[in-house]
Amino acid sequence: MVLDLLVIGLAVTLFPLPIMAFVLVVSASRGVRKGLAFILGWLACLVAVIAIVLLLTGGEPPPPRSPPSIAALAATLLIGVSLIVYSEHRRRRRRRTATAPVPAEEEQPEASGTSLSSRMDDATGWSAAALAVLLQPWGMVGAAAATVVQADLSHGGSFLALMAFCLLATSCLLAMELYMVFSPEKAQLGLTALRAWLDAHKDPAIVVTCLVLGLWLVGRSLYQLTG
Repeated sequence: MVLDLLVIGLAVTLFPLPIMAFVLVVSASRGVRKGLAFILGWLACLVAVIAIVLLLTGGEPPPPRSPPSIAALAATLLIGVSLIVYSEHRRRRRRRTATAPVPAEEEQPEASGTSLSSRMDDATGWSAAALAVLLQPWGMVGAAAATVVQADLSHGGSFLALMAFCLLATSCLLAMELYMVFSPEKAQLGLTALRAWLDAHKDPAIVVTCLVLGLWLVGRSLYQLTG
């Protein structure tokens, strides 16, 4: 369980879309406060999902080969296959768009970024928190929920594993928030450059992240189902 949660947490924190949105949030007016609201909303989702699973299991993992255990592994397998299919879909779409002519309205990404930035200036902390909920990579979080079914709260290691997952899944956001707090001018330039890079490379990043995690989940679930 521990290794699975760490792999999923790493995929969650490296998923580019929330990072790009968070850069806009912290770069806006009163960005540090809005960034904190974004992080709290993000963490609240993770904690809520884990809490719901633990309430359903009572903090005790189901016996091996029992219906709940098999159902959790089947859910993990389904999520893994879905991530692989989504990765291939994004790859093919990127290939098509790379060979297709670019529409006039898509030729000025800077104007689009400016529009989004102005919207974030007017946004509230609640809006930032809601944005975090919407941009949560729910397929990956679902895989984490299926993995948490195996958690045994009678052992302290399970608590540490769950805490490590939440921190790892939030680590990129926390790092950017702290960067803005302690070095706002450098952070503004660095995060703007990061968003520009991600804007140009987000599709390959999504393809690789989803493919690697999907293969991991499929392999692990098949091993446990057939082992």
